[in-house]
Order: sequence, then structure tokens, then C-alpha cells
Amino acid sequence: MLNIFVCEDNTAHRRTIIKIIQNTILIDELDMQLVLDVGDPYVLLEKVKTSQNMGIYFLDINLNHKMNGMKLAQRIRLFDPRGFIIFITAHSELSYMTFQYRVEAMDFILKDNPAEIKVKIRECLLNAIERYTLQTNKTHNVYAIEVGGRKINIDYDDIFFFETSRNIHKVILHAKDRQIEFSSTIKELTNTLGSNFVRCHRSFLVNKNNIKEIDTKNRIIYFTNGETCIISTRMMKEL
Repeated sequence: MLNIFVCEDNTAHRRTIIKIIQNTILIDELDMQLVLDVGDPYVLLEKVKTSQNMGIYFLDINLNHKMNGMKLAQRIRLFDPRGFIIFITAHSELSYMTFQYRVEAMDFILKDNPAEIKVKIRECLLNAIERYTLQTNKTHNVYAIEVGGRKINIDYDDIFFFETSRNIHKVILHAKDRQIEFSSTIKELTNTLGSNFVRCHRSFLVNKNNIKEIDTKNRIIYFTNGETCIISTRMMKEL
């Protein structure tokens, strides 16, 4: 999942940007979320420091702070070197500064054309998710699922376990930062996924790389994120 950050000191402009982003995510069913919108670059930077996911950053250049948008982008690069940075500004003459600061911006959007802003923001979001998917697939083993028309890629390393849902022919994926219900069965997943995934119960398929501890007496698996699941007596030996 991609996290979206907006830093714009003008409240009206910020609300416009947020509305466009939220509508695009909803209409195009994009696997991303708006994490923070703020006018203070220092607040945004503190949030970026603790973010676990790659980000998309919509930044105004003139923020009326000691730190302008260009300097903020430089600082963001220290914590998210592969993130997508887009500048939104009323000053077209400042576009050359993106090269001066060497922040590798994805785009430079001008505020003076509202219709153009909507088109450009959508283009940036679609481009970012496409590039992110390609990068992730090249560097990691990824499990791809489709939920409600939305395509979601989950890094194998971020998956803790799969659990049979109460809804028929559905399972729940327990990942690092979310849970997702989708159509499948534990049997189908067992036959599809690699050797790192082990069936420990008729209702559970676990990623053994994310197991922290196994309580054999009480037949409980503890995962590194604090979640637990049970082990059947029959499958204890195999696990």
C-alpha cells in the first residue's frame, strides 16, 4: 500500500487537493491511503520518519515556514528514497529548483488551472501505483489479490497468516498493516503458495518466517506482530 502525504499551508488549496485525491482513490479503486494533510512541514516530516510504507508526497513550495517545499523534499528523501514527490505551486518560475535541489520530482503542477490540477493529480496517482507495483514485483515475492475490482499486492514478508472466514468460500489475510477478506480457501492457498507457508490447522495457513514462538502445550502460535492462531494436534508434528 502507498501512503499519501499533503503539505500545503493554504487551507482552501489543501482541501481541494485532498478532495481530488480521495475521489481518485475511490473511483479508480487504488491501493493507497491518505495518511496526513498538514500545513506545517515539520509535522509532516515527523510522520514520514515513522511511516512503514513508501509514500506519495504532494508539496507546496512556498510553505511560509523556515523550511520550504524543496528543502522538505530533500529531508523526505533521507527516509523514503524511492517515494514519489509532486510539487504543487502557483509559481511556475520555481520549476528549475527541482533540479537544483536534486529531489527527483515526479511532476510539477501549477495551481492556476483547477481543471488541469485534477487531471494531473490523477495521472500522478496512477503513474505512482504502476511504478510501485513494477518495483515491488522485481524486488520481492508478492501475493496479488483482487478485492472489489481493486488489485492489491502484498509482500510475502508482510503476511502473517491466512484464516478461514465465516463467510463461505472466503479467507482473511492477516498482514503487517491490515486484514483483507477475499474469495479463496485454505486448501487452494496451500497448493498455491510456497514452502514458507505451512498449514497448522484446517482453518489456518501460516507464514513460518513470521512465527515468534510456538506453545506446544497449549497449541498456540505467536506471531511477531502480537497476533495468535491455534495448531491442531494432527498438524503439530509437520509444523
